[in-house]
Amino acid sequence: MSDKINGYFDLQVNGCYGLDFNQDNIDPDAMHRCCQRLEADGVSGILATLITEQIDTMALRLATIVKLRQRDPLVAKMIAGFHIEGPFISPEPGYKGAHPVDAIHPANVDGMKKLLDAADGLTRLVTLAPEQDHNFTVTDLLARQKITVSAGHTNASLDQLRGAADHGLSMFTHVGNGCPMQMNRHDNIVQRVLNLRDRIWLCFICDGAHIPFYSLRNYIDLGGFDRCCAVTDAIAPAGLGPGKYTISRWELVIDEDMVARAPDRSHLVGAAITMPQTVANLVQKVGLTEAQARQLACANPRRAIGLA
Repeated sequence: MSDKINGYFDLQVNGCYGLDFNQDNIDPDAMHRCCQRLEADGVSGILATLITEQIDTMALRLATIVKLRQRDPLVAKMIAGFHIEGPFISPEPGYKGAHPVDAIHPANVDGMKKLLDAADGLTRLVTLAPEQDHNFTVTDLLARQKITVSAGHTNASLDQLRGAADHGLSMFTHVGNGCPMQMNRHDNIVQRVLNLRDRIWLCFICDGAHIPFYSLRNYIDLGGFDRCCAVTDAIAPAGLGPGKYTISRWELVIDEDMVARAPDRSHLVGAAITMPQTVANLVQKVGLTEAQARQLACANPRRAIGLA
């Protein structure tokens, strides 16, 4: 197996090593250094993740990274494509997570096409809420173009999830997150997603804070090693260590446990974990073998988006 296939592949990177992909102007040298650090971590590819903002703003940010890839072979090598997370997600408190509610709205074809055009054919994954996609029109559009459609930041009913899967949805973004802390103990989005585990990929943030390690083991056992992926959901301070940071619209703090939280510690704000730390946690804290952990961090993410 080649080094490329052996390397980690991260489906959800909002930024890392001090660089925020969700900013209007990215310094080319900073992007190059970021990709160098990723490569040194054993990462062979990522999806640069652009989150909810006004459509025009998201389009400009996508186009900026497209240009950086065109100018720098290392950036082109490391950024295999885009994960567009939003703006077609649930505006409900809890489900919207840290996404700005003023930029969230129902899915529409024109808005999606504008983002796809700005991404210049590099969109690999789109996260949306099925209940925001009337008649699954956007899901159909994406599936026809072989773009992986993932549910996330959603309170979709089981019927809505099944309907979306019938139209091409094949993944769920960061299971156990993007939802309120308090939900119905049985009829909730986590249980609905697990009910569809034979039809969709399940993605997990493996830092022990987004999901307790014992719960993560339960989810992986239910989903099976052939249907689960590990992601970092990393934000710009990932890899930098504890401290106070300002990222886009948010102030946040990273404590010694390397978890990114709001300054009052009331909620999580992305993640500060790296892929080597992710695999170490899966082996040391969750109890997987090295081969199983690498399957979740290397092979499965590629398979889930059609790159393997």
